[in-house]
Amino acid sequence: MRVTLVGILQSTAVLAVLFSLVTALPINDFVLQLFTHFRLQYLLVSILLLLLMVGFRQHAYTAVLLVAIAVNAAFVLPWYVGTESVQGETTMRVVQANVLSTNTEHEKVLRMLESEQPDLVVFQEVSPQWLVALAALQTEYPYSYAEAREGNFGIAVFSRVPFASVTHVDSPPYAFPTIIAKLRVGEELVNLVATHPTIPVRAPLYEARNLQLNSVHDILADLDGSTILMGDLNTAMWDVNYRAFEARADLRNVRKGFGIVPTWPTFMPIAMIPIDHVLVSSDIAVQDVRTGPGIGSDHLPLVVTLSL
Repeated sequence: MRVTLVGILQSTAVLAVLFSLVTALPINDFVLQLFTHFRLQYLLVSILLLLLMVGFRQHAYTAVLLVAIAVNAAFVLPWYVGTESVQGETTMRVVQANVLSTNTEHEKVLRMLESEQPDLVVFQEVSPQWLVALAALQTEYPYSYAEAREGNFGIAVFSRVPFASVTHVDSPPYAFPTIIAKLRVGEELVNLVATHPTIPVRAPLYEARNLQLNSVHDILADLDGSTILMGDLNTAMWDVNYRAFEARADLRNVRKGFGIVPTWPTFMPIAMIPIDHVLVSSDIAVQDVRTGPGIGSDHLPLVVTLSL
């Protein structure tokens, strides 16, 4: 059997259409939901294949690729449409950063913070060794709370904004820490919740991630007033569980109006997906969302400017 360029493109088009359509189904299955993370890649590949099929006069494939593009665009393009929020009087820059527990390039994190000058930073994968390195921040960030852990699920908050209260809970099912704080922002108290569920690469881990997200929802349900949720949630915005979580929590992702802003994995830029998140209540405006510089981690930091 002779392999031709057109044949390869046709096979690739079939796969692109198949993945685009199947991952649009609202089926709560861990394998299917893993593939929903690459929605932006499906859109870009479908557009490229469409242009090639037009050039090769492959009309049937052009037609089905238009369907795939429409489906993917329906998931992706709304993130580039303006957000609905009021403008507050106080501006606060926050950084969400998974530093990678095995990362020894501590100075890159310190330089990033010196450059970005956030008012609040949440770190994930804070090991005891990382906590020692982050102690250098205590002059600039006098308010801090950390629950360092061996492995990948320690967490820490460093803030220039005072804490009215701060604690953590060991979230089910693996007792990974979730930090809960009240920040004194001017005359107001603002809730902060920071969490890091497990990576859903196997069915039990998928269920564990979802269980931790559900437990975080229960925490949020008990809070009154303005709220900020920050974390490496190990899900993109298109996972059915994430979408249900955001709707139930009555929060919005700060990416709304600013685009997809992928953060992981830095070692494979073509496959990067948005799994680091900041979500806010409707009374908090979002002025800017972008990634920061590389910090030696497999994640890029997420830099967000809020208005309260």
